Amino acid sequence: MQKSLLSILFFFISLIAFPQIKGNITDNKNQALPFVNVFIENTYKGTTTNDAGYYELNVTEKKSYNLVFQYLGYKTVKKTVDVTELPFTLNITLEEENVSLDEVVINAEENPANIIMRQVIAKRKENLEKIESFKADFYSRGLMRIKDAPEKFFGQEVEIEGLDSTRSGILYLSETISKIQYLRPDRLKEKITASKVSGDNNGFSFNNAQDVDFNLYNNTISLGNEIISPIANNAFGYYRYNLDGVFYDDRGNLINKIKVTPKRENDPIFSGYIYIVEDQWTLYALELDITGEQARIPVADIITLKQNFSYSEADDIWALISQSIDFSYGLFGIKGDGRFTAVYSNYEFNLPLTKKDFGRELVAFESEANKKDSLFWNTIRPVPLTSEETKDYIKKDSIQLVKESKPYLDSVDRVRNKFKLGNLLGYTYQNSHKDYSFGFDIPITESSFNTVQGWNANANVFYRKSYDEFRRYFSATANFNYGFSDYRLRATGVLTYKFNNVSRAFVSLAGGVTVNQFNPSNPISNAENTVASLGFNENYMKLYERQFIQAGYSEELFNGFRINSNLSYERRNALFNTTDQTFYPDSDKPYTSNNPLNDTAFGIAPFENHNIFKFNLSARINFGQNYLSYPDSKFNISNNKYPTLVLGYEKGFGATNSDYNFDQIKARLYQSFAIGNKGRFGYNIRGGKFFNADDIAFMDFQHFNGNQINFSRRGSYTNVFNNLGYYDLSTNDSYLEMHAEHDFNGFILGKIPLLNKLNFNLVVGAHNLATPDNKPYQEFSIGLDNIGWGKWRFLRFDYIRSYQNGYQGDAFVFGLKFF
Repeated sequence: MQKSLLSILFFFISLIAFPQIKGNITDNKNQALPFVNVFIENTYKGTTTNDAGYYELNVTEKKSYNLVFQYLGYKTVKKTVDVTELPFTLNITLEEENVSLDEVVINAEENPANIIMRQVIAKRKENLEKIESFKADFYSRGLMRIKDAPEKFFGQEVEIEGLDSTRSGILYLSETISKIQYLRPDRLKEKITASKVSGDNNGFSFNNAQDVDFNLYNNTISLGNEIISPIANNAFGYYRYNLDGVFYDDRGNLINKIKVTPKRENDPIFSGYIYIVEDQWTLYALELDITGEQARIPVADIITLKQNFSYSEADDIWALISQSIDFSYGLFGIKGDGRFTAVYSNYEFNLPLTKKDFGRELVAFESEANKKDSLFWNTIRPVPLTSEETKDYIKKDSIQLVKESKPYLDSVDRVRNKFKLGNLLGYTYQNSHKDYSFGFDIPITESSFNTVQGWNANANVFYRKSYDEFRRYFSATANFNYGFSDYRLRATGVLTYKFNNVSRAFVSLAGGVTVNQFNPSNPISNAENTVASLGFNENYMKLYERQFIQAGYSEELFNGFRINSNLSYERRNALFNTTDQTFYPDSDKPYTSNNPLNDTAFGIAPFENHNIFKFNLSARINFGQNYLSYPDSKFNISNNKYPTLVLGYEKGFGATNSDYNFDQIKARLYQSFAIGNKGRFGYNIRGGKFFNADDIAFMDFQHFNGNQINFSRRGSYTNVFNNLGYYDLSTNDSYLEMHAEHDFNGFILGKIPLLNKLNFNLVVGAHNLATPDNKPYQEFSIGLDNIGWGKWRFLRFDYIRSYQNGYQGDAFVFGLKFF
């Protein structure tokens, strides 16, 4: 009954008349026209039609209005209306624009489109700088659909709320109303005054102006990849242009319709149409497509960007008034589409804004922004909902009331909590009403082999209790690991409490017995070592046993500055090989010892068993870190313009062998950023110094990530030496390691005929390591990334040459980025 009453009430509210001018816009064949711009002449107050061609222009005064109806491909209509009552209905029929070449003087020696584009490019910077600052109202709507959703995915049932009988429907629907302000070149902040998410009355939309800020007067825009604008300074190197025709707008301006096509299909560029105002050489509108491959968004098929601009005589500015981003996607048989709509209105240009008016907070919400009712949204929403969207709100909002009730949650849990035969390897008991769960997991895929434990398997148990809609939580986990060759059961446990979702403060307590690699960065994974050992008789993983109890704390003290600390008491024991099992026994190639200092030191420990206290303190500084402020939450956004600095101090003390006490200071600086259309450059510099550490235990040395298996699952190689042994240059003195890598992202190979059809990326790298005890070690690499076919481009192949007091050797590394 409650659900039915709510649905009726919501529907009734949606029909209530509000002060507005409204109507339908169609063409001569009575077909609805979506995304038509409707605004009051000489203002930036307006709206657009929805997919059904329906519009609502919110006005409150009964007076005369000069309205403009503008739609690409159709003649602009101006209509003066005397509004004597509200709401006022005004239906409009638009006629197709007569786009022709009749008035263009064709010069056989030069493409007329090229002449126009040279003018546009020459005035690009001037037009960009016309807007020094502004304030505006902003509206955003996000919609994502799924079509023909599979009933199962990798053997698991796919349960998606709101699908119809064809397993199609809306996955996500959300709206925001906000105030934005901008300062050239790149300061943009937003205050969201209203937020609505279908099916979540307490939800906050993730739609914001930052994510749809696409200014084609810049040389590039960030849309997955760095996409080159059709009016960029170097655009003639990437685009072909053709003048499809001209027409006159309502002000008598001659508008040139220019078709843009890629010179090379895989370059990060658009195809479609841009509309240019003659003599002013500004953008009038655009309709541009880009493929998922070009944008480096593999899940996307096609992305379509549409923008419409309106002229203000008072400001002498063509300003963006509406934008839509349509997309279709498909992956693993799951397909769908969607649209993100944005409407800009009530501009105020070139205000006395300064950098002091902008901080690192990019988005903030007013209190109660997500509590606005339907009356509010129906009066302020600039783009009317379609019938599909209205039904989705009604359906999901009514379902939410039921789903939040204790009887419903208990009934769902009763079904889910039934133990079945398929739960033998993993089971979760859940109490949704009280927000806690517990269970166990036996991950067969995590079983692995090493020469110390032989085959070993894991089992996990867990408990989690969430508070405040998951902003705070308590978790308890335990892991059990059994080695079938050393006959040892080892167990560890961790208790964690998260205090909030702003500073994200954590406190933890852990303890138990575990097997660790000497390098805590784990340079070789369990799966990689299993294949290397059983398949190639190479036991690269070197292990010791750690019995410990450890307390930890982590928190962001202020924006961009986070500390991590832990104090532990440890018992370290040496381990030895217990098995020589292999798939391909070879008497000439036995396993090496588990001693990382000496491959032939069988039965000889690399250190003396001992107890020690360890203290670690590190501070991570993200310079220029931006963030989004949600009620009771903070979401940090990295700023590629600035590097990240990590400072650390490590101390070993109270060791049963006093020689094992030590101090170390260390620092790391790293960054990755795009260089326009020339690709992405990344670097990583790490250095440190030990004190009183002449005879410390080997696991406390500084180790460097090597690679001895000619295989990598790292996406980037700025933290690894791909032709260095795992422990060849480990040190307990000072050290400096530097890595740099540049991915040209098609800038070079995209210009080479035939090769450009492969859509591969050229990647080059340089790496250096210096320690007092060794000559400097260098590596240089050249490789191909983005190897694959269609959307499946997860392979990389590199050639490495290494030097240390002369040429040392070379290697090929095969990279897999899928996992």
